[in-house]
Amino acid sequence: MKKILRCKRGFTLIELMVVVIIVGILAAVAVPLNRANVKKAMASEGAALLGAVLTAERVYYAEHSTYTTSITEISTTGNKYFTSFTVDSADANGFTAHTSGTGDAAGITVYMTYTNAAGAAITYGGV
Repeated sequence: MKKILRCKRGFTLIELMVVVIIVGILAAVAVPLNRANVKKAMASEGAALLGAVLTAERVYYAEHSTYTTSITEISTTGNKYFTSFTVDSADANGFTAHTSGTGDAAGITVYMTYTNAAGAAITYGGV
């Protein structure tokens, strides 16, 4: 009888385990990086809300020659993660405002300082 030699095809268990370990290491590195980017994206919603506040404040300033701390005077609507805002201080030269995240964005706070001379500066906390 003739013996026919066949080529073995497929992967060994060791080769499969090495691939699983490599994929696990890559996932362990990628997940925290992804979460950091998601937090930055959530914080940008807060900056967008404060941008709407800036626009409303500038309209108020054009009519009254001063900025206001009253949120009813500059009514703007929030969005998914940042639903409300607070104008901390306001005078004829500028204002400061902040908004805090809710839900998944809890712990993120976005601050805006606006002056007529320097313009707006936005800073983030908890990102």
